[in-house]
Amino acid sequence: QLQLVESGGGVAQPGGSLGLHCAASGFMMDYYAIGWFRQAPGKQRELVASIPKGEHVTNIDYIDSVKGRFTASKDNPKKTFYLEMNNLKPDDTAVYYCYTEVNGRTYWGQGTQVIVSS
Repeated sequence: QLQLVESGGGVAQPGGSLGLHCAASGFMMDYYAIGWFRQAPGKQRELVASIPKGEHVTNIDYIDSVKGRFTASKDNPKKTFYLEMNNLKPDDTAVYYCYTEVNGRTYWGQGTQVIVSS
């Protein structure tokens, strides 16, 4: 059974850092695209980072608002992917979801809250 289980997140001050982990099971992580969405209160869910399929990936796409501040990565042997968030801003406050698309279906993590506030 395919599962994505998130951990991390929490509360940070503006300019601070947080990290998110997504533990994957039930599929071969390097065969499919994976990544991170977020949904802020009252807003639509938006794609934050998309990691293409493959063993060694360098062409990771980011939404413009997080470029240079967020880094997405994966560790295929550990079946885990990550989102490192630096220089956080209040606008980064949202529930973050890891995802993958397998055989035409999108799977989601349970969501984890990130709050950036002074």
